[in-house]
Amino acid sequence: MPSQLPRRISSVVTDGFSRAGARAMLRGAGLGDDDFARPMIGIATEWIETMPCNLNQRELAQDVKAGVRAAGGTPLEFNTIAISDGVTMGTPGMRASLVSREVIADSIELVARGHQFDGLVCIVGCDKTIPAAAIALARLDVPGLVFYNGSIAPGRLNGRVVTIQDVYEGIGAHALGLITDDDLLGLERVACPGAGACGGQFTANTMATAMEFLGLSPAGLNDIPATHPAKPEAAERAGRIVMDLVRDDVRPSQIVTRAALENAVAAIAATGGSTNGVLHLLAIARELDIPFDLEDFDAISARTPVIADLKPSGRFVATDVHEAGGVALVARELVKGRLADGSVRNVDGRTLAEIAAGAEETVGQEVIVRLEHPIKPHGGLVVLRGNLAPDGCIIKLSGSERLFHSGPARVFDDEEACFAAIAARVIGPGDVVVVRYEGPAGGPGMREMLQVTGAIVGGGLGQTVALVTDGRFSGVTRGLMVGHVAPEAARGGPLAVVRDGEEITIDIAGRSLRVALTDDEIAARLRDWQAPQPRYDRGVFARYAALVGSASEGAMLRNG
Repeated sequence: MPSQLPRRISSVVTDGFSRAGARAMLRGAGLGDDDFARPMIGIATEWIETMPCNLNQRELAQDVKAGVRAAGGTPLEFNTIAISDGVTMGTPGMRASLVSREVIADSIELVARGHQFDGLVCIVGCDKTIPAAAIALARLDVPGLVFYNGSIAPGRLNGRVVTIQDVYEGIGAHALGLITDDDLLGLERVACPGAGACGGQFTANTMATAMEFLGLSPAGLNDIPATHPAKPEAAERAGRIVMDLVRDDVRPSQIVTRAALENAVAAIAATGGSTNGVLHLLAIARELDIPFDLEDFDAISARTPVIADLKPSGRFVATDVHEAGGVALVARELVKGRLADGSVRNVDGRTLAEIAAGAEETVGQEVIVRLEHPIKPHGGLVVLRGNLAPDGCIIKLSGSERLFHSGPARVFDDEEACFAAIAARVIGPGDVVVVRYEGPAGGPGMREMLQVTGAIVGGGLGQTVALVTDGRFSGVTRGLMVGHVAPEAARGGPLAVVRDGEEITIDIAGRSLRVALTDDEIAARLRDWQAPQPRYDRGVFARYAALVGSASEGAMLRNG
């Protein structure tokens, strides 16, 4: 039966005698006359067998496709790549992580443009897949949505909940002889019990939350855990919703507004979310030419209390959020306090105010608290500037209570050298660890420093040592850790000329990151400085290093 839904894009592929060759090929893939008469909907996945994070996407894709078919569309599944931050952490492979955001976005864009889809459902999981899907939707501006395959269940060890965070902090403790081989192996064996992305309010769950507040994910579907019995039904619903978007021609550019971006930042701040959210929301804003910068994050975070008691610094994990009533509880509190714009629209057709009004709280839950009694009076995302970071840097305070630290620099030109120094007990209380040449271009790929930060915290130095880097941090990271320093060292940022023993001061109240050098001294050193040889002279890393922009602008690839 012919569809009554519009085929605004795909008709150029399937209609008319001149398209007989295309139809012949599609018939070979199993399509028939009825399929050609319906809107073509791309179903993107990043299924891969190298991590639990995306492992359930092939199954969920079938449920999404069932929803699309039931609502009058023709679903066409395709896949792209993913890189596991958790698996590659602390290795050269970690350089691929942020690079993968661009490759995934490009892949989705290419398939959708090449095959002229009328709509898209992007099933996402591990960290970079979520912003990559949003970036692709923003570029394409076709009706579509982002559907998160869900958080992993927590592991349990000796009666307590454990996550990948405990493993990485255990690595640090083990390197310093504080726990045994068997202790670490015990953590390793139980921390990741099955499918789903990392379980705390780490980067994947931070971005899944942000997508609901941004409006690109149907409200209430992302926080359903990966292995929850309700997840297949949620996927089927996502397939139906995309057909509503196609029917009404609702585009991402109509959903993702300046107000929606502010809501997403407020949600990250209120839940103690990952600093990676800064990079990704900046990138999404730039794809849509929406003015948005680091100071917006600082201002929104400063006025937004923390109301979610979530790891890495709190007690609970993402599956607890769902059991408590979902992220709609966060929306309820933020809308109530006028900290989020309730008029912003979601792809499911409701406004944020309507979503908030429909929140159903589990009696006695302690995961999301009332705005009147916050866990902390303001969010943890803080932007610092100063002579070490003229273009800004990011610090997350939700894992540290210190607002000031001054101490001697301990300088390392890569993550591996720093980790070795921590393991050798070279780093002591009061030090400021500097890890440079790990920025977007210098890394390349802006590696996360979890191997190092986990070692600092696991080794008992979390309350006495600070870290400064032009790299970035895992959402698992806690402690006084300053990242995204811009300009980065490889492009002549001041971090490149800091020397061992020079005093570095981190002043949160003053929003300042400074080294005890004058501007003239820094300028003189930079005149004599020579950029290091690139780590790669060909291939994807070399291209990325040549084209990537500053972390302060989202580490986007520059055109031309």
